Amino acid sequence: MNGVHDMGGMDGFGKVEPEANEPTFHERWEGRVMAMVRAIGANGGVNIDSQRFARESLPPEVYLASSYYQKWFLAIENQLVERKMVGADEVEAGHALHTSPPLMRGPFTPNDVMRCATRGSFAREPQGPAAFKPGDKVRAKNINPVTHTRLPRYVRGHSGVVERINGCHVFPDTNAHGKGDHPQWLYTVVFDARELWGDDADPALKVSIDAFEPYLEKL
Repeated sequence: MNGVHDMGGMDGFGKVEPEANEPTFHERWEGRVMAMVRAIGANGGVNIDSQRFARESLPPEVYLASSYYQKWFLAIENQLVERKMVGADEVEAGHALHTSPPLMRGPFTPNDVMRCATRGSFAREPQGPAAFKPGDKVRAKNINPVTHTRLPRYVRGHSGVVERINGCHVFPDTNAHGKGDHPQWLYTVVFDARELWGDDADPALKVSIDAFEPYLEKL
């Protein structure tokens, strides 16, 4: 989707200032939010791609005004209500008011913590041969879906060169919406800066992205 989250290639947001010795969490609640999101994901209620789409779907004024983990919290809150795992009235009250529906994998217990903390593999067996090889010239398709996609807006319609094949993986565009893994080949594609931003761009600059096969067409 073409949301405010897709900031690649944009300016006007100020200089990025890395924080020296930045802690993992700035506040205790941030760690609790991360634990909650991972626990719900490990139980099968949501997945990483549906979580990303939920964050992308936040209203622009909310997205821009929220910190990183505030986006996580607001998005998972919306997902839980949409999936009827909690009620909107419970969110308003701040505690349970109804009997919770059964979880896909049963009650979450301390024995599930390590499974929750370990990220699963998104690699999948290929359904056919890769369409592209290193050195192939390709163009990123000019797509503008209202659903989730991992193809950055600033490369759409532009040409680059395949640098590497990264194997076959879960396709985020379908996984985000409950339509299955739909495994796709993943490539590293290199673009010249001037191809992306014109003659004013640094001629020595190149930009690499990882792009799934359905995003690309051969030149």
